[in-house]
Amino acid sequence: MSQPKINAEILLPAMEQAIDPIVIIDEHNSVIFFNPAAERMWGLARADVIGRNVSCLVPLDYRKDHDSFITHNRKTGLNKIVGTSREVEFTRADGEYVCGELSISKVQLPGTDKTYYIAVMKDATEESQRRKILILQNDVLQALAADLLIQDVADLLCRRVDSFVPNSVACLILVDSDNRLQILSAPGLPKRYFNALEGLKLEPADLARLQREPSYSNHILWHNYQSIAMSLGLEHCRSAPIRTHNNQVSGLFALYSRDPNAPQSWPERIVDACIPFCALAVEQNATRQHISQLSNFDSLTGLLNRSSLHKIIDALIMREGDSRFYLFMVDIDRFRDINDALGHVYADQFLVEIGQRIRDLVQDDYIISRSGGDEYIVIVPDCTQAKAVKFAELLISTIAKPMQVGENTLSISCSVGISSFPDNGPDSESLLSNADSAMRQAKADGRGVYRFAGQEKNQVAQDRLVLGSALRDSLAKGMLNLHYQPQVEAASGGLYGVEALSRWHHPHLGNIFPSRFIAVAEETGQIEAIGRWSLHEACRQMRHWDDADVHVPTVAVNLSAVHFRNRALPEYISNLLRQFNLKPDRLTVEITESVMMDSSSDTIDVLHAIRDMGCGLSMDDFGTGYSSLSRLTRLPLSEIKIDRSFINDFEHDTNAQAVTMAVIGIGSRLGMTVVTEGVETEQQRLLLEELKCDVMQGYLFAKPLPAHELEKWYRAGKARGTFVPPIADRRPSRRAGNAEGGKGSRRNQGQDRPHRGVRHRRGQGREMMIPVVVLSWQAAIVHFLNEDCCLNFLIPRFQV
Repeated sequence: MSQPKINAEILLPAMEQAIDPIVIIDEHNSVIFFNPAAERMWGLARADVIGRNVSCLVPLDYRKDHDSFITHNRKTGLNKIVGTSREVEFTRADGEYVCGELSISKVQLPGTDKTYYIAVMKDATEESQRRKILILQNDVLQALAADLLIQDVADLLCRRVDSFVPNSVACLILVDSDNRLQILSAPGLPKRYFNALEGLKLEPADLARLQREPSYSNHILWHNYQSIAMSLGLEHCRSAPIRTHNNQVSGLFALYSRDPNAPQSWPERIVDACIPFCALAVEQNATRQHISQLSNFDSLTGLLNRSSLHKIIDALIMREGDSRFYLFMVDIDRFRDINDALGHVYADQFLVEIGQRIRDLVQDDYIISRSGGDEYIVIVPDCTQAKAVKFAELLISTIAKPMQVGENTLSISCSVGISSFPDNGPDSESLLSNADSAMRQAKADGRGVYRFAGQEKNQVAQDRLVLGSALRDSLAKGMLNLHYQPQVEAASGGLYGVEALSRWHHPHLGNIFPSRFIAVAEETGQIEAIGRWSLHEACRQMRHWDDADVHVPTVAVNLSAVHFRNRALPEYISNLLRQFNLKPDRLTVEITESVMMDSSSDTIDVLHAIRDMGCGLSMDDFGTGYSSLSRLTRLPLSEIKIDRSFINDFEHDTNAQAVTMAVIGIGSRLGMTVVTEGVETEQQRLLLEELKCDVMQGYLFAKPLPAHELEKWYRAGKARGTFVPPIADRRPSRRAGNAEGGKGSRRNQGQDRPHRGVRHRRGQGREMMIPVVVLSWQAAIVHFLNEDCCLNFLIPRFQV
């Protein structure tokens, strides 16, 4: 079958009916063929194109130079536009954006010098727009993933949209918490129009309508300002509201055009495509701000929190020039009572109101923080001391005004501690620490006052910080040790026992006095661990001495008040005694007057439990505080120790002798062994023997010794025959009687009394009346002494 001959009669109708636009131009750049598909794509009639220069089909930006470009291409023979395929963007006659894929073929007619160019265009508008939107989406998502600030994301989005839509101005606008417009990015927007929109307040009705009618955004951004816009060269606006996941309007996105014949569908499509990206960016920004609020601000009052405060203080310190500022730490007095009385809800309202009162006082450059609980910080920059005093007084007087919380009217006060930079420290931590110390001093001085920080207190705080850390480390590594000071019976000269005293030698800090590190241990919560260690070490050492034939009758261990609030202490002691195979009476637990004044049931029960198991219980440093004889009789004590302060210059001070005699008499009548500390001279020893003191302790006999040196001391005394009394018989009888139900025991107290509150004793030929329940032991001395001369000199000194 023969092939049909293709000629002009076939080709011409074929090109006419082709679905792709076809344009043929001659060697003079004139259009000689323009099919119907081309008419549809360019929006131009064939009659308006045929015979015209092909530049009428070229995008406006390239028309002016089109002929020279073609001429140059032909002369150089490069044929850059022939045999290639490229994407072309242009605006159709009706203003619509069009994108096509253009390919050009060159045709040379045989036997002639005529040359023609055939241009075939494929419509790629849909694909091009889809690709641009995907590029935009990818760029914005990458920016969000990189955690860029919303300002940077908005700039990226607007500039990208401006490049996709010729002669356009993209604009991203936020709606702030006051419902005002805040232009986030609008790179090409004229300044006058920018100022007209910036800060515009939307009414609730506007927001409600935007939720219902997205097109209402054009009314807000265009119709109200159209005359201004057109005077600035803006011809059209396409916009839409940005809504959050709960349909709240959080912003607006607009695309303005400078072209009066601007396309319609492409700007609308790209605006619609940008809205989800904008919503994502806005919500991410809101989340970031919320996280920032949580991490930098107090959730209750909205004030800066402590971590943010540190950053701001450090920034103030790093400022150039002579940076001076004062820091005020404000603490509400007795806030715990307010919290307990009103409950947490009203207490929170109270704290918010305090924060507001402080806000009302400060200037714009002041910094306010709630650093926790009922504690507020105010920083006043460029402040003098005189100004600091006035501000502190203003703080105290303002906060002291009555406050209505619920149905309650509260009268409140605050204590203020003040530190200054650079006088009270080089950094935020030291400034806050000094202000805290000053605030605590203000509370100690009566509350409702202010105090300035002092360097001495700062040094003490730093000292405690260093010692506390070093003590914890030393305790863990076993670097503490016990020294033992002998206690000698006055009547026989025999060894009554030893007192265990904690000692600490640090490899870098050297020897640290017990009075220093015990106070630190109490403040840092390590005192209980030290007490348990002391009990264990003392029992272990007694076992070692027994095995080495060194007969130390008893070891006294001093415990802090906190130990006796722990009901597990008696069981701990009992386990230690079993572990080292020791009888209970080998251990004496020493208590201080603070324990004696503690009337809690836990403390009382623990003391009785220790005494009931057979351990000794000694009242240490008796007479230095506010000891009450009524409490003394209620505690199961076996021993009282007269403090060394009464023995200083004892041999020359008749007052001290009289007081010591009275205490010895009180201990004797209560069935307790009396131990006198601080005995250093032979004359003191002789006087105490005359006063019938039971046991003496001091440098006259031995200083506190390490365990191995006490062994040597003991063996040397035994070799001289000093320790003659057998161990079983060497103790004063009053202690044994107290433990077994004698006059001083709990079981027999009161059974031999002639009448309530009085004990009888025969002494020096006449009867003495000893009141037991009195305000203090000093008052009891007046009633105890039977010599008129003693009574006369004691009354002025110990008057009740």
